[in-house]
Amino acid sequence: MTNDAWGRVRETLATRIGKNNYTSWIEPLRLVGLTDGVVRFDVPTTFFGDWVSRNFSDHILALLNAEGHRAGRVEFTVPVRAPVEVPKPQRAAAKPARARNDEELPGATLDARFTFDSFVVGKPNELAHAAARRVAEGGPVTFNPLFLYGGVGLGKTHLMHAIAHELQARQPHLRVLYLSAEQFMYRFVQALRDKQIMDFKEIFRSVDVLMVDDVQFIAGKDSTQEEFFHTFNALVDQNKQIVISADRAPGEIKDLEDRIKSRLQCGLVVDLHPTDYELRLGILQQKAEYYRQQYKGLEISGGVLEFLAHRITTNVRVLEGALTRLFAFASLVGREITLELAQDCLADILRASDRKLTIEEIQRKVAEHYNIRLSDMIGPKRLRNIARPRQVAMYFAKQLTSRSLPEIGRRFGGRDHTTIMHGVRKIEELMTTDSQLSDDLQLLRRQLQA
Repeated sequence: MTNDAWGRVRETLATRIGKNNYTSWIEPLRLVGLTDGVVRFDVPTTFFGDWVSRNFSDHILALLNAEGHRAGRVEFTVPVRAPVEVPKPQRAAAKPARARNDEELPGATLDARFTFDSFVVGKPNELAHAAARRVAEGGPVTFNPLFLYGGVGLGKTHLMHAIAHELQARQPHLRVLYLSAEQFMYRFVQALRDKQIMDFKEIFRSVDVLMVDDVQFIAGKDSTQEEFFHTFNALVDQNKQIVISADRAPGEIKDLEDRIKSRLQCGLVVDLHPTDYELRLGILQQKAEYYRQQYKGLEISGGVLEFLAHRITTNVRVLEGALTRLFAFASLVGREITLELAQDCLADILRASDRKLTIEEIQRKVAEHYNIRLSDMIGPKRLRNIARPRQVAMYFAKQLTSRSLPEIGRRFGGRDHTTIMHGVRKIEELMTTDSQLSDDLQLLRRQLQA
């Protein structure tokens, strides 16, 4: 295989995987040759080769075969270099720590779709979006870390990717590292196993921006938490920006060390709330416009998007997946997207979205949250540590079910409907002044609507 052929493959890869991925992972590859179906490359480090193998080897093989080369496997080798004797007077002029290991700074691959332009802003996520924008500007911010939390499909990962894209576009010299908590743990364990822990520390503590997604996954992993804590401190001490995401607030992550919780709470903690109707409709409108361009001539009748925004309330991923299926199905059968077609094509998703939340489920979840017995929830006891959770359960029974007040009262030990009204009003009053209660309500609502 010639270097010209590899050059054509590289050009195609650059358009497929994006400029940043190409510069970080493909450009450093040095073609050795293609023999017996094995294409060989020299790479800077073993880890670099492992990363390219996992993430890009399939792309490389497909494009090589499209060029007419029979390639079935990719191998990566770190060339053995003869040691270079550095005269002592010149040692001080060696590269500073910041410039070392640039090629050893791998993170998760960024999704080109997840930019600020494609993020639909509404009331449930406007604070998170504004905070992410501020960090992405790259200037000094008054909060570090930025901690984003919320349920599945509410936009945490989208905002993380958008920040990384924007930073790399505005300030390409910055060392921005985005990865999941599981990848952080994997790399730490690998460094321990390979006795390269000092290299690990140097790499992670020399970045300008560290972004860790789904940090709840390090909870209970003592050694990983220890290293994460020291990495966090080292970067904050250098005024380097940290962005973290999780599925719940720092204080609610079970088995996360208290000192890490405290550190995470020192910055700006922002909750991405469940989507409302207006936000869901905006997301569908943006997605539908994209599909209209992809599926030329395919029309969607009025009212379909409004119907989906009303019926599918679980999370954005389910919502977008439903629209993707709908456009694909309509294209295959050659039909216009009507309300009837949507109901037929998405019957299973619509049925799942119609699952009715019961009062018993609410009572059980609230009792678990406040660590009281379910029998006390519906019993006669009036102790404050029981009465308040009972009122919270009454509030959610009124908010999240279609049951009447008398029926709710019967499910709470035969209480009168006026007792239910009093309990609901009490919670509505307290939630505006009691921050702890407000946090409890947000967490419970996410769990009940999950």
